Amino acid sequence: MKRLMALMLAGVMTAAMVAGCGQKSAETTAETPEETTQEATPDASDTETPEADPETPEETTSSEESDLAYVQGKGTLVVGITDFEPMDYKDESGNWIGFDADMAAAFAKSLGVSVEFVEIDWDNKIMELDGKTIDCVWNGMTLTDEVKSAMECSNAYCNNAQIVIVPADKAEQYQDKESLKELTFAVEAGSAGEAQVTELGAEFTPVTTQANALMEVAAGSSDAAVIDSLMAAAMVGEGTGYANLTYTVQLNSEEYGVGFRKGSDLAAALNEFFVTAYTDGSMVATAETYGVQAAVIEQK
Repeated sequence: MKRLMALMLAGVMTAAMVAGCGQKSAETTAETPEETTQEATPDASDTETPEADPETPEETTSSEESDLAYVQGKGTLVVGITDFEPMDYKDESGNWIGFDADMAAAFAKSLGVSVEFVEIDWDNKIMELDGKTIDCVWNGMTLTDEVKSAMECSNAYCNNAQIVIVPADKAEQYQDKESLKELTFAVEAGSAGEAQVTELGAEFTPVTTQANALMEVAAGSSDAAVIDSLMAAAMVGEGTGYANLTYTVQLNSEEYGVGFRKGSDLAAALNEFFVTAYTDGSMVATAETYGVQAAVIEQK
């Protein structure tokens, strides 16, 4: 009997132990979601991060919009040019001079930076600007609709025209637009001269610079060239390197401006500089050095 009671008691204790273990396991299992929820709670705070993120693009955009700050930060104004006397050309020491070059150097000084001149392919000027290999195009650039839509441009600072260059001994044959249509022209690619020859419907060969266009005519490779009147006054005719060439027909009237990246605040800074330089007489004095004072436009 005692043995039977002992066995029954042992069975009861075993059952109690099993029940106790089962309850503890259930309690542990029940706690697990709570712990998981608590661990996930910090993740929920991550949802606050996007609220802070929008401020970052605004700050970045603000700094990117200021071309002036960008140029002053790197300490150099990089000016895209071509060899174009009397606006941009090299002296005997290899330094860039000319009306545009001197004015660009003075503008850079007013910003507290140095100036660097980089020769560019004129046809790629917009790509050079947008790629930030240059900061502006300052090279007797005609303010065409295409230029003004692709760049942030300064106010006009010089008057100009596209004129036809031919050998002096043939000039009498080409005194109006109609007489020009059978000629073959050399023109700078992407220039206002190319646009005028295209409008004429004449045959032409694109070259890299206006100076090369003159060389084509002098060598007899092309019948004529179309270049800027300011360049023609400095490089064509008696007392120049092209004494055997002359200019005849004026194809249009136009104005020069300086081009910056679209939206650049450097254009407004340059306009202010132009007003100051015109008012104090330094702009006209610089123009007189290169014989272009009659083309300077009043700045106000």
